[in-house]
Amino acid sequence: MTGPLRSLSAYGDAARLVDGRRLRGLVRALRYDVEQHEPPDTPDAELVAVARGAFESVDDATERLRRLETLLRDRSDRRAVFLTIYTRMTERVQSRIAGGGFANPEWMRAYTATFTNYYRRAFLAFERGELGAVPDPWRIGFSTAIRGDALVIQDAFLGINAHINYDLALTLRDVGIDADRESKLADHRAVNEVLARLVDAQQTALAELYAAGVADVDAAFGRLDERLSLVGLRAAREQAWRVAVVLTDVGVSPVASLAQWVLRASATGGAAFVLGPSLDPDLLAQLRAFEREGVDPDDVLDRLGARLDEVV
Repeated sequence: MTGPLRSLSAYGDAARLVDGRRLRGLVRALRYDVEQHEPPDTPDAELVAVARGAFESVDDATERLRRLETLLRDRSDRRAVFLTIYTRMTERVQSRIAGGGFANPEWMRAYTATFTNYYRRAFLAFERGELGAVPDPWRIGFSTAIRGDALVIQDAFLGINAHINYDLALTLRDVGIDADRESKLADHRAVNEVLARLVDAQQTALAELYAAGVADVDAAFGRLDERLSLVGLRAAREQAWRVAVVLTDVGVSPVASLAQWVLRASATGGAAFVLGPSLDPDLLAQLRAFEREGVDPDDVLDRLGARLDEVV
């Protein structure tokens, strides 16, 4: 496809970036007060030291992400929850690259390192209190995690939302999706295979480290929760590619600016959706107990159902 035709096609792609679900996310973002989410009162020098300076390679990123996860867990800082998932994901992608599992290994190395640096920059800026450099989805996720008043599964999904629904499209733009765009798209989609094999392992890790009840959720619902998670992740990753196509093909233009606004606002709305409406304190306490202790799912569902009837 020639340059003018590609640009024309990108305008059509831009018009398709907002479907019904993302439109609802944009509405949530416009109504949501991001300013309520504050950084730590004092930056932690050891965390800053690990996050300062770009990850120079996938190996460097993996090693420092592991170190950061350990430090956060030592501090009982719930920002570790997302890192438990993300570090393992990065390790698996690294292994697949080394094993020749991608058609464009050098591109995938750049893709992975660039992606991790988006997380690193957001984390560092938030820890330092430099909120102007923290994308809103990350501000919500980090602040919620350090308060520790959400469910562990919410902390996990807030991080996933910010990184995939916001950072990934910009990563693709930065590393470039040309030449041989179809081959790079195939590599991008191949990461979904890594995700599919990680779901059970991630649930086990979250149950062992943060919330024993995660295992009970998995037992109660069989593979339904895995299927729902994977469908959402695949859809988000496809959307990231579409945004990257628009940003690549239209260059600097009002359409590119609109695409970036949609990207940020829809991810912010996604974070608001993950947090949801304020729950009744007793109901939230029961959910936390379920996560923390692991109890009989039928008993918990009966109690929650009764409590919801009272609230409604």
